[in-house]
Amino acid sequence: MRARALKNDKKIIMVEGEYIRLVKKGEWEYVERNNCSGVVIVVAVTREGNVLFVEQYRPPVDRIVIEFPAGLVDDFESAKKETVITAAKRELFEETGYRAGRIIKLLEGPVSSGLSSDKVTMVKALDLEKVSEGGGVDNESITVHEIPLKSVGQWLKEMREKGYWVEPKIYAGLYFLQ
Repeated sequence: MRARALKNDKKIIMVEGEYIRLVKKGEWEYVERNNCSGVVIVVAVTREGNVLFVEQYRPPVDRIVIEFPAGLVDDFESAKKETVITAAKRELFEETGYRAGRIIKLLEGPVSSGLSSDKVTMVKALDLEKVSEGGGVDNESITVHEIPLKSVGQWLKEMREKGYWVEPKIYAGLYFLQ
């Protein structure tokens, strides 16, 4: 494979925000995070075979969204140079109250390569132990759902019928649970 260079590969920062920036490179305009090195998505399965999902309101889409636990890698000062595995354990605990005994890296790639430079790593969390209620930190308001793997398809359908959006990356994660 060969990479094709853009006509003008000079990167211009058009707008710099607290967490993101709008960049222009050649003819392309895209969004770049300026506060982290990536995103981690955690496909978590309890010892009983339940899959963990989180529900939270997402202002950019003005909807409640069903997602896997997820978050940013090295997004605050005390977590600089944080590994993806460490971030996965931290996010799983903050959002769901579970600690993972094992984390297995599943895949890595772009989230929305036509809009954003974000790189996502999807991991599988196993040997879980419930140690707190979860629910997020600071201004997060997260509801945790534990759904038996055999019921996930029907449950996601019911959530869509209630008007919730289901994050499409869930279906990629479920592939790894087959």
